[in-house]
Amino acid sequence: MSDWFDLLAGRLDPLGTRQRSGEHRVTSRATPSAVLALLTSGDRPDLVFTERASTLRNHAGQMSFPGGRIDPGDADAVAAALRETHEEIGLDPSAVGPLGELPPTRLTTAVFNVTPVVATWSGDEPVAVMDTAEVESIHRFAIDDLVSPEHRVVVHHPRGGVGPAFVFGDYMVWGFTAHLVDELLRLGGWERPWPRRVVEIPERFLRSGL
Repeated sequence: MSDWFDLLAGRLDPLGTRQRSGEHRVTSRATPSAVLALLTSGDRPDLVFTERASTLRNHAGQMSFPGGRIDPGDADAVAAALRETHEEIGLDPSAVGPLGELPPTRLTTAVFNVTPVVATWSGDEPVAVMDTAEVESIHRFAIDDLVSPEHRVVVHHPRGGVGPAFVFGDYMVWGFTAHLVDELLRLGGWERPWPRRVVEIPERFLRSGL
């Protein structure tokens, strides 16, 4: 494993923690789900993002990590995250090396209880949009660029509240995914000081699907 990830791996929850405790199969109405934060293991690591299809009913056009609900046949959150990633972008699960998990987060707007799984891959295996109903496109943003003050902002939501975000031209990572990225940068020891400039969320990221 690259030295890049030593600190991060030591700060993550061990794999399967939620499965052993039963925490990912919550008794509330929230649907247990998992996403995969996928880091390349080279000298200039990046993170893999998917742009959600513009026709989706919820969060259309937003940037996210691959993932989805934990099915009854999934052994745990890791298995679900790997399966969903394969279904969405075609990445072979055998090419992925899980590092650990972040604590589950309850998404009240979508009624999901999401376990983020953090993993690495070489970055060389082919990926492509496999499910056009879910994914519009695939993007890879370097850690060096994610921590750059040039790309970091604070977004203000029209319904109130602020949160971290990352801007790359016409693309913005915000909301739940941006909070996960922010946490990964902090846990990995990669975060740099940056000016907290506040911007509005573009209208196209707030609209529902067609």
